Amino acid sequence: MADIKTRDAVKGTIKTIDKAAVAGQRMKQAYISTKDKAEHSTSAAENSADEYAADKFERGVDTAVHEGAHQFDKAGRKGVKTTKENIYKTKDGIQNFKAKRAEKALQKQSQNIGGKTVRTAEKSAEKTVKQSARSAGKKTIKTVGKGSAKTATKSIKTAEKTAKTAIKTSQQAAKAAQKTAKASAKAAQKAAQAAKATAKAVVAGVKAAVKATIAAVKAIIAGIKALVAAIAAGGWVAVVVIIVICLIAAIIGSVFGIFFSGEDSGTGQSMQTAVQEINTEYDNKLLEIRNGNTYDVLEMSGSRAVWKEVLSVYSVKVNTDPDNPQEVATMDDSKKQLLKDIFWEMNSISSRTESKSETVITETDDGNGNIVQTETTVTRTYLYITVSHKTVDEMAAQYGFNQEQKDYLIELLQDKNNSLWSSVLYGITASDDQIVTVALSQIGNVGGEPYWSWYGFGSRVEWCACFVSWCANECGYIDTGVIPKYAGCVNGVQWFKDRGQWMDGSAEPVPGMIIFFDWDSPDGSSGPQDGLSDHTGIVQKVENGIVYTVEGNSGDSVRVNQYPVGHYEILGYGIPQY
Repeated sequence: MADIKTRDAVKGTIKTIDKAAVAGQRMKQAYISTKDKAEHSTSAAENSADEYAADKFERGVDTAVHEGAHQFDKAGRKGVKTTKENIYKTKDGIQNFKAKRAEKALQKQSQNIGGKTVRTAEKSAEKTVKQSARSAGKKTIKTVGKGSAKTATKSIKTAEKTAKTAIKTSQQAAKAAQKTAKASAKAAQKAAQAAKATAKAVVAGVKAAVKATIAAVKAIIAGIKALVAAIAAGGWVAVVVIIVICLIAAIIGSVFGIFFSGEDSGTGQSMQTAVQEINTEYDNKLLEIRNGNTYDVLEMSGSRAVWKEVLSVYSVKVNTDPDNPQEVATMDDSKKQLLKDIFWEMNSISSRTESKSETVITETDDGNGNIVQTETTVTRTYLYITVSHKTVDEMAAQYGFNQEQKDYLIELLQDKNNSLWSSVLYGITASDDQIVTVALSQIGNVGGEPYWSWYGFGSRVEWCACFVSWCANECGYIDTGVIPKYAGCVNGVQWFKDRGQWMDGSAEPVPGMIIFFDWDSPDGSSGPQDGLSDHTGIVQKVENGIVYTVEGNSGDSVRVNQYPVGHYEILGYGIPQY
């Protein structure tokens, strides 16, 4: 029963809508017919105000009728379409076929009824036009012309304003949506970048951990190589003691890990490079003082701490720090800074200038063979540079070392470890050219203070021999009697000659030999060649007939020089028995 009722309701709706649609069509036809009749029954040119009003009103009615019919027809068709769609959407599509057949029948009936309606509308419209045209007159013209025009204009303006407002609102909404989209995209991009940075940090952390592990392994391997080389050199007793100590103290993780820091363990740095950098910094400070003062006489005094003392203090302090203990077998930027801090806490440089009036005696010949002495007073400016350092015991007291830490210091500084310290500082083992390695590490030093102060002088002297002796001592050659400790070049020559370890300057030397010069300088301080040595250095190498040397006090600095083999100013060579 429910389905049947639904069908009947739909039929009623179809009937009503189709009638309306047909009526609309009929009204359009009536409008066209009425217009044609009006055009044939009246003149195109108006001879009076009444005729003008009639024509004006008629055109208005025509427009209204036409627009009404069009809209009515449009609404009717839309209603039919919507109703049809509702019919086809009924439950399970029941009796669709019957509904369509009923629809066609209703359309036919609507056409008949619509025809009558349209004819009636035509007559009524024609009658209304004629009556209104005769009675309206000027009043109608004003009413229709001005009132309708104003109303229409106002409606248009309102519509335009509404349209503009709608457009503006749409544009603002679009811009807001665009900004929101951009903000969302930017936020997403930042989130992606943050995620990428986090991932990168994680990768970097993993790489750092792997690097640290590799560095420790390389340090152990390097240390073992150094120990094996020391055993091969004959120092097996000292080496065995060190091995036992290192094993007990877990080798790399202890203060004795410093003996494995001489080689690059994967960080791009080593103890050698760190020491060379600090040496250069120290020399530059001395040079800055000299260049920053005007003086006639330079006097330097004091001495700095030797490197094995600095490194011993560094190793104990860093490795046994109760707050942040670190292994000392490898070198990086943070550890290098710790080493620099300790170096400058142990060493200090001070300077001052002083002007003095002095009496100078000069001797002249009066032309008759008589020597005349003349006394003159001159004022000279002295630059005093003093280098001072703290001892290992003073540093232990400053850092508050306990007894165990002090014992570590004593053990590290034992003479039996000198060969290990040479390996750490210069990367040398027991070979003929290790003194060359030490000498090359000092290139650029100005003033020679580390060498003459080590020798025992309280102020600057001509320091070429002190430099050679210092290098020899760093290799342990003075203690073993391989090279003498000498401050005068003449004494050095004599030492080698006395032992039959001498060859003259015409021979071709080998690396590690000690070279002596006899300058031909008639107008200089050394005077003409006299068979006595004026200068000394270390042979670095010989290539293509050229002797390359490392010399201290060459222009008051450590330099590499070169001479032809057999050069006439080369007095000869001392031959150490390495």
